[in-house]
Amino acid sequence: MPLGALRPSPLVEQATQHLRDQITGGHWPVGTKLPAETALAKTLGVGRSTVREALRALAGAGLVQARQGSGVFVVATEPAEDWPTRLRQAAITDIYEVRMLIEVEAAQLAAQRRTEDDLTVIDAALARRREAAGGDTIGFVDADIALHAAVVAAAHNPVLTGLFTEFVPVLRQALVDLVELLGLRSDEPNHGDVGHAALVDAIAQSDAEAAGTILRDELNQTLAQLRSI
Repeated sequence: MPLGALRPSPLVEQATQHLRDQITGGHWPVGTKLPAETALAKTLGVGRSTVREALRALAGAGLVQARQGSGVFVVATEPAEDWPTRLRQAAITDIYEVRMLIEVEAAQLAAQRRTEDDLTVIDAALARRREAAGGDTIGFVDADIALHAAVVAAAHNPVLTGLFTEFVPVLRQALVDLVELLGLRSDEPNHGDVGHAALVDAIAQSDAEAAGTILRDELNQTLAQLRSI
């Protein structure tokens, strides 16, 4: 697979793809030292800055590694999967087990750290969830997730918030499928309202133990339903 001059645009993306093809195609096996930036730039017909950005992208994908004073070496022939990709490919039961770890701890912290502003946001989210009960499944699930997000935010831990945010796209689709598959709202359009109201009340009362228990029980019920499918 010979290297060739590139089309004018977009140069960084093209350079990255060309170099990636050389690696994944076996032209540069693991352990190979890549040509110097100057040589790569000349061969590809681009500037050194473009090559440098391409190498950074390949390093981010786990394909190459720069070694101080030695150069850039191939360390893998298959790109590492990023976190969002891994989440999309994970079993939803695995996702839920981790969600439980994140949200139960977040609920307990929220009960200890919540402010009056946090309570206002959480109360509003609970009200929106109740309003959404009269609509379609997607709207109801979105309102449900928004309530959980408000609880996580009240923990005032940016790492927990970031982790929950990463889970949201996978959770959203899984919840939509679960609600429709099991007909959870057929007889109870506002499914889970009692538990969610109890969670909000526990946070308002600064009862961390109750908040954690309520949310753990709710998520355990959902997890059991997932495992029964």
